[in-house]
Amino acid sequence: MNRFAVALAPLILAASAFSAQAQDPHAGHVMPATPAPRPAPEPVVRPQTPPPSPAQDPHAGHVMQPAPTPPAPDPHAGHPMPADPQSVDPHAGHDMSTMAPTTQPDPHAGHDMSAMPSAQADPHAGHDMSTMSKGPPDVPTSADNPGRPPEDPLPAAALSGPAHAADLVFGAEAMAAARETLVRENGDVRTTAVIIDRLEAGFGDDGESYLWDVQGWSGGDINRFWWKSEGEGDFGGELGQAEVQALYSRAISPFWDMQAGVRQDFRPDGEDTTHLVLGLQGLAPYWWEIDAAAFLSTEGDLTARVEAEYDQRITQRLILQPRLEIDASASDIPELEIGSGLSSIEAGLRLRYEFRKEFAPYVGVEWSRALGDTADYIEARGGEADDTRLVVGLKAWF
Repeated sequence: MNRFAVALAPLILAASAFSAQAQDPHAGHVMPATPAPRPAPEPVVRPQTPPPSPAQDPHAGHVMQPAPTPPAPDPHAGHPMPADPQSVDPHAGHDMSTMAPTTQPDPHAGHDMSAMPSAQADPHAGHDMSTMSKGPPDVPTSADNPGRPPEDPLPAAALSGPAHAADLVFGAEAMAAARETLVRENGDVRTTAVIIDRLEAGFGDDGESYLWDVQGWSGGDINRFWWKSEGEGDFGGELGQAEVQALYSRAISPFWDMQAGVRQDFRPDGEDTTHLVLGLQGLAPYWWEIDAAAFLSTEGDLTARVEAEYDQRITQRLILQPRLEIDASASDIPELEIGSGLSSIEAGLRLRYEFRKEFAPYVGVEWSRALGDTADYIEARGGEADDTRLVVGLKAWF
């Protein structure tokens, strides 16, 4: 019996050891008392290698207990990281839907702005402005205009010679004669013109009548001699009235001439009258042609007349012309059937066709009305204070 027990003792001890090893997978291994926490792995990419073989891993075939949770796990653990972490968004693969939208980032965040100029500083600070022109731009204005940059004075040598350099080559006398011819042919041209403004026949209740309104000049651009003539009468009857003016005209601006001279009236009753004339003739704004004059007779009567015309082009050849004439007197003139104040007014509308600029027949209508005491004088002798006529006429010049 003792021998049998001695023989079974080694088997019993082996079975006990095997049972203990099955309960503890690390039985027989030297284990530390407390496993140290592992640091968080760095976000680096390791080469993809096959798992270690059992011969390489000392724990192959062992059941490993889960390691203690590290205190600060890596938030990116388990995410595939690129070779260059800075080349992609560090939040790639994260759910950002719950994040609040941020404001537009400051493009200068992290930059040192202390050396930059403030908003009120000169925007050209630090720029080389030495090549920039000083003063306003060189615009085509008069030399003494404040808007023009200042000019350097002429060098003394420029004024040391004659006024005209050509005098040194051709002689002063020859060049003086040449300049006089140049001024006469280009700057002091003498011209002559005759303008037939109205040459027309009128048809109304008072019968058929005729009328002329002609003027012309001779001279240069500044000084001219002007003459004017107007008159009217009845066909088959005697001349109603006529006048002739002789005037000196001087340009006072590019569009206006001041005129002064004499006027002579001719009447069928022999009451001819002479007047002094002072007038203004020219082109008003909006292309109104104005002819205004005041007349002082040898009898001391002061009268005035204003005429205005405007050409409204319908086509290049067809023109509609409204015309207005107003007469006034400072006193009553019974022998001429003129009352004080506004004495008469005429308004007409004429449509002409220019076959040429110098030749344009027209048709139209004209209304006239005597006012105030003038109307009383006309009605007292049996006349009509107002009249409407159909007119046919010609406008020409040469």
